[in-house]
Amino acid sequence: MSSLLTLLFAPTFLLLIRFFEFQEIVTVYIAVSLLFLAYAIIKKKKAEDFYVIGIYLTLLFIAYFNNNFETVKFIPVLSAMAFFGIFAYSVLKKNELIYKFTTRVYKKKLSDEEILFLKQGDFFWAVAIFIYAMFLLSLVYLATDEVWAFFSSIGWYIYFGITLFIQVTYGKMYAIKMLTK
Repeated sequence: MSSLLTLLFAPTFLLLIRFFEFQEIVTVYIAVSLLFLAYAIIKKKKAEDFYVIGIYLTLLFIAYFNNNFETVKFIPVLSAMAFFGIFAYSVLKKNELIYKFTTRVYKKKLSDEEILFLKQGDFFWAVAIFIYAMFLLSLVYLATDEVWAFFSSIGWYIYFGITLFIQVTYGKMYAIKMLTK
């Protein structure tokens, strides 16, 4: 649910700002975020879903009262930082999020080397997400609204796909072979 909110947030906001008043748009976004929050509570979603919705609501309220578009631009940055925090915490606590996720979606038996590689994956993703969050932060100050909107939505999924491709390719070509030795 938060993925849909993240994907549509920036481009629709940028489109709507051309036709409606800023505070009207923010009010609608607050209402939609509250609906997502209610849905998450009813469905008893994970804490991660509440972090993202909480970030959206907090910054939307600040943007509403300050009547400031720049505040809205920080929402994707703080969302990315929340995910960085989740992965950084997982690295520190050795929660092995990537390994657990992979075993849920990939039903084939994994070799010991593959398991070891996946258990080390949280650090890679923490770094990758941190880099993207810093990139988004730079866009807040340095990019046009259109560039910000692209990289705050669709650009994230492109970056995610490229990063996943790099991790899988590196794992298959080098890391698993190195762990075998």
